[in-house]
Amino acid sequence: MTPDEYVEAVLDLVERIPPGRVMSYGAVADALADRSGRSSARLVGNIMARHGGAVPWHRVVNSTGRLPPGHEREARARLLAEGTPLRASGVDLAAAGWSPEGEGTWPPEGRM
Repeated sequence: MTPDEYVEAVLDLVERIPPGRVMSYGAVADALADRSGRSSARLVGNIMARHGGAVPWHRVVNSTGRLPPGHEREARARLLAEGTPLRASGVDLAAAGWSPEGEGTWPPEGRM
């Protein structure tokens, strides 16, 4: 997979996250690792920062549920409007986590 194809794969996956659900940067990377040969939460974060404006960027959080840096207020408002389970410091990952394989265990294989 080329770097441009990886960007598209990340954005396509983020677009599939349903309203009220979230994925961590690492979970996005892990979900694409077999196809892409890449597994970097930082790379996913970089892609989201540069190219994520057209997708539901607010549905991607860090591994502890913290909201995207510098956009916390807007992300929280969007997530609240979608009915996403929140806690004081961000998203309740146990309740809101989503996997492209369905509603399985969160985090997938114990990793975020």
